Amino acid sequence: MSGQTFPDDFVPSAQQGDRGVIPTSEVVAMAWDDQISFDVIKAQSGLSEHDVIKIMRAHMRPGSFRTWRKRVSGRASKHRAKYSFLAR
Repeated sequence: MSGQTFPDDFVPSAQQGDRGVIPTSEVVAMAWDDQISFDVIKAQSGLSEHDVIKIMRAHMRPGSFRTWRKRVSGRASKHRAKYSFLAR
């Protein structure tokens, strides 16, 4: 152990369980990643593409949002369901 001592009346807090909620910062990071599709984001967070777009718009500067939106609009890796014929 660390050798750290605690007072006799020390009571550790209850351990927090994983609530299964992905923080907004993680959603933004996944949306920026070109290799992670909206389908994967939905599977992990339950957020649809439309929800991710709303989060990105709310948490980014307007110019950054436009740049991101332009980049992912026609990207096959972000829209696997729409471009599934490319995976063959």
